[in-house]
Amino acid sequence: MTGTYEHSIDNAGRLIVPAKLRDKLGSTFYLSVGVKENLTLYPLAAWDRLRAKAIENAYDLDIFFAAARECEVDKQWRFQIPADMKEFAKIDRDVVITGNNDRAQIWSAENWKAKTSQQLNPEYIAKLMKGLGI
Repeated sequence: MTGTYEHSIDNAGRLIVPAKLRDKLGSTFYLSVGVKENLTLYPLAAWDRLRAKAIENAYDLDIFFAAARECEVDKQWRFQIPADMKEFAKIDRDVVITGNNDRAQIWSAENWKAKTSQQLNPEYIAKLMKGLGI
């Protein structure tokens, strides 16, 4: 998945899945905490791969799996973000949804702005590409 999409959480705590991510994400997916004060959306196939790898470290991942939620979208492609997850990711109303390889991430607009101001520059991108051998 790729791209950056700005959206808002509605008064009922729902977020709409961007149209360009719907086919890859699917209408049923998993929502869990991310590693950078964000949330992560896992399509079923990505979630299954994660679960298979996690069997060896199940004890260490208790909290991660306990925090996860299976989500199903409604007819308008909206899903509910629980209050505890919004608090974890410091999400109020405005969010940025980003593609991240085989998953998508949800950031508070403020956290995404801070991340891009730190990392969206030629020097940082060059360092990343060098680390990948490109």
